[in-house]
Amino acid sequence: MRERAGAWRFIEGFAAAWAEPIEPQDGWNHADLDAAEHRLGVRLPDAVRDAYALFGKRPDLTSNQDWLLTPSELRLAGEVVVFRTEIHAVTSWAAALDTADPAVVHETERGWEPWLPHFSTACVELVLSEALFRDGAETADRETSEADISLIEEHFTLLPLNSPGSRWFASDDVILREEDREWLWARARTPEALELLMKRFPGAWEY
Repeated sequence: MRERAGAWRFIEGFAAAWAEPIEPQDGWNHADLDAAEHRLGVRLPDAVRDAYALFGKRPDLTSNQDWLLTPSELRLAGEVVVFRTEIHAVTSWAAALDTADPAVVHETERGWEPWLPHFSTACVELVLSEALFRDGAETADRETSEADISLIEEHFTLLPLNSPGSRWFASDDVILREEDREWLWARARTPEALELLMKRFPGAWEY
């Protein structure tokens, strides 16, 4: 993903293969985004407008666990615009306003801290994260064991996301999030792929 267009291509491909294809009506129109800019008194970064116009109305991609805010819910917090909130209101995510594809930060008890270097990359992470919690999907999670790390690195490809505390891995039919080396979250594309994952990584999976 050397440019934000690559992120949008990935999200479109992922939606088509793992959910439903993105359709023109799945995005907010320019009038909605212009109204948000007028209300906030700022120009939204191009990447923010791109994402909302492409898949902003697809809660199955953006809001199974945490929530992508609608244009009317976007809010300023100093020099950043908050676009996503966590289910228990423990944290929020916000984008800077200084470049076309700005850095994303998340809220901690110490204030805003770095999350990912570009909004488009954060959208990929968002879509993958929400895929782990989609109702009716092939999902499972469990505590990480000592043997897991080497097995994951052997059987899966490390993805270049690197959000704080998390590492992402993928194979053809499974995505994995390893969180703080304490918890594994999995989403498979088929029941057979999930069954194979559980055999390869035995343990007390919850699903």
